[in-house]
Amino acid sequence: MTSTIPNAPSDTSETRRLQPWHIVLLTGSLILMVTNGIRSGFALLVDPLKDTEVGPGLTGSQIALGLALQQLMWGLGQPFAGALADRFGSGRVLAAGGALYVAGLVAMSNATSAVGWQLSSGLMVGLGLSGASMSVVLAAVGRAAPPEHRSLAMGLTTASMSLGQFIMVPLTRVLIDRQNWDGALVILAVVASVVIVAAVGVRGRATASDGSLHADQTLRQAIAQALHHRSYVLLTTGFFVCGFHVSFIGVYLPSHIKDIGLSDSTGSWALGLIGLFNIGGAIIAGIMGSKGNKAFLLTYIYVARAVIITVFILLPVSTATTLVFAAVMGLLWLSTVPLTSGLVAQMFGPQHVGSLFGLVFLTHQLGSFAGVFLGGWLHDRTGSYNSVWWTAAVLGLVAAVLHWPIGTAPIEANERAAK
Repeated sequence: MTSTIPNAPSDTSETRRLQPWHIVLLTGSLILMVTNGIRSGFALLVDPLKDTEVGPGLTGSQIALGLALQQLMWGLGQPFAGALADRFGSGRVLAAGGALYVAGLVAMSNATSAVGWQLSSGLMVGLGLSGASMSVVLAAVGRAAPPEHRSLAMGLTTASMSLGQFIMVPLTRVLIDRQNWDGALVILAVVASVVIVAAVGVRGRATASDGSLHADQTLRQAIAQALHHRSYVLLTTGFFVCGFHVSFIGVYLPSHIKDIGLSDSTGSWALGLIGLFNIGGAIIAGIMGSKGNKAFLLTYIYVARAVIITVFILLPVSTATTLVFAAVMGLLWLSTVPLTSGLVAQMFGPQHVGSLFGLVFLTHQLGSFAGVFLGGWLHDRTGSYNSVWWTAAVLGLVAAVLHWPIGTAPIEANERAAK
């Protein structure tokens, strides 16, 4: 005679393949620390690439186009990477993305023309990032972590990106000084290869036994439901501004600092401080998001960004004000990520979170493309980044208005827009 235990979790092969959530958290964080840390150092390549003696002598617009394409390809590839991770497992997607990322870094080191630079830094690295970066890892962490720990886990994972930025930006500066820009990229490619190995710890995919109200939804139904939901559309639209902010500042802050008469080392330390202080900012956002209204918190963050950018523009130039700006901006830097990804999981459940957050992240990368390209294009024509700084401040207020009415309640499966 056999007996069954009511409500026992099913022992499917998919369930057995899922990793313990703390393993997913640790290995996913390592992946983000490496990929984001190296990417953050690309800002230090701008000046060497313009130099005809040590680099290919590219113009600011040519460099900007490559880095803007990187953001665009990262964003365009993200929904597909998220869908593949939901369907076949995060580990496989992360390993493939890591391999393409390594190849892209090597190709960047051999770029001798604008086309070579744009294909390597834009196409290859951008697509590599779509498979080996934030959205895929956060979806895996959000799926693996218990609901009561999900927001904090996403905050800790996001903080690892900033730890990578704090470590890798100064290291990239040292490598460029000692090995030139191309030699530095080869060494960074070797470091990036750790992603392929670490992907083993993030293997697994969504299962029908996750307790989600949406467990029987197809991906098409989930996307149709999301695109017809007002709060998801507002969240997706507002994330454009986050991309504009972090990519414009992350790429051009060192050049802006040099333009206003400060040293190259100040620019490197400013980027490093952004990464350092965002460790605390992301963790605090994760803790507060587990206890409070995530949409309201996002509203306050975007208002604070608008204020600090305005103050930075208006204050007299000095090393002290620049480093204070970097520290405060660091607290706000990626604190939007655990809140935004957490809202997607909260509203729609974990089953298709990779795909749905991938669509949200696409608009983030469209904003990144706009910020990076506009920054380089306008600087070539005006000799200043000031107009883009003011645009960033205004967009912060627009994002705050968009996030205020967002609802945070879980959406019932029977509210699907497509049957």
